[in-house]
Amino acid sequence: MELKEKIIGEIKKIYDPEIPVNIYDLGLIYDVKVDDNNNVDVKMTLTTPNCPVAESLPMEVENTVKEVKDVKKVNLELVWDPPWDKSMITEAGKLELNL
Repeated sequence: MELKEKIIGEIKKIYDPEIPVNIYDLGLIYDVKVDDNNNVDVKMTLTTPNCPVAESLPMEVENTVKEVKDVKKVNLELVWDPPWDKSMITEAGKLELNL
């Protein structure tokens, strides 16, 4: 299994506190890149800038990725563009939400 797949698998264990779907299937993770040295760049957003977990959720994601075996360094970037909306939810997430 590739390191990126392992990272995504771990991210899928993190749930949004307001919506009962993991943050990956919710579409909050825009990008996961792993370079040749196993440094990881994660681009993520939140459902709203006023999200109650605006401070804790990015830290939780960063710490979760750091725990993955072989990951050297994690650079997490919180972005607001493009803004999140329901169209970013994966098919699996939509099934969980009955959308």
